[in-house]
Amino acid sequence: MNIGQASSASGVSAKMIRYYESIGLISPPNRTESNYRVYGADEVHTLRFVKRARTLGFSVEETATLLGLWQDKTRASAEVKDIATAHIGALETKIAELQSMVKTLKHLAHCCSGDDRPNCPILDDLAGTPAHKGH
Repeated sequence: MNIGQASSASGVSAKMIRYYESIGLISPPNRTESNYRVYGADEVHTLRFVKRARTLGFSVEETATLLGLWQDKTRASAEVKDIATAHIGALETKIAELQSMVKTLKHLAHCCSGDDRPNCPILDDLAGTPAHKGH
């Protein structure tokens, strides 16, 4: 199948397929005499693996490591679990940071009267100006 068909079958855009090939995340496929890429079931399966890993938030580097482990039938599952567990920790940290941002923005939005006056605690906070002093 060509790159468009591989894209449809895997859910990875043709642009991303080319990018993943250019950075060495996936191996370049065979090519026809006219230099068109030719993908088979194995390449599509690999693309689906990469898409799923990326959808779960793994970095390109982590995805490359996981892909290598997936392809290594002698791997220890402990390595895979360690990567997943570390990623869970990073996600939990990111979630806590995002929740803190939401809490702060909700407070600032609540403190803003949202009227025609120029005073705005949201802008004051972004500027590092205490809300009670204004401009």
